[in-house]
Amino acid sequence: QVQLVESGGGAVQVGGSLRLSCSASGRTFTIYKMGWYRQAPGKERELVATISRDGDTIYADSVSGRFTISRNPTIDTVALQMNSLKPEDTAVYYCYSRAIQDYWGEGTLVTVSS
Repeated sequence: QVQLVESGGGAVQVGGSLRLSCSASGRTFTIYKMGWYRQAPGKERELVATISRDGDTIYADSVSGRFTISRNPTIDTVALQMNSLKPEDTAVYYCYSRAIQDYWGEGTLVTVSS
């Protein structure tokens, strides 16, 4: 089992920045990929960014160039630096890890207002 706890969500104005963090515990040695998904009201959950154990990253086109994902394997955390935020970035952001199975955090709300 892997447990994920997110932090860092909140409210910010257009153009602002936020940093999300996710801490993993439990059988973290089984994790080979971590990342972030988001779900806006009335929409399906979508990929934001992922990072593999080797450091390979994948970004959604909508956030590429504005968001940066990073991982510290020593302390089993993954972070998402979000810059130049837009109203369409408003969503609940979920930490994700892939091990033998997929694990999800409970989510943290990000609200971007104009």
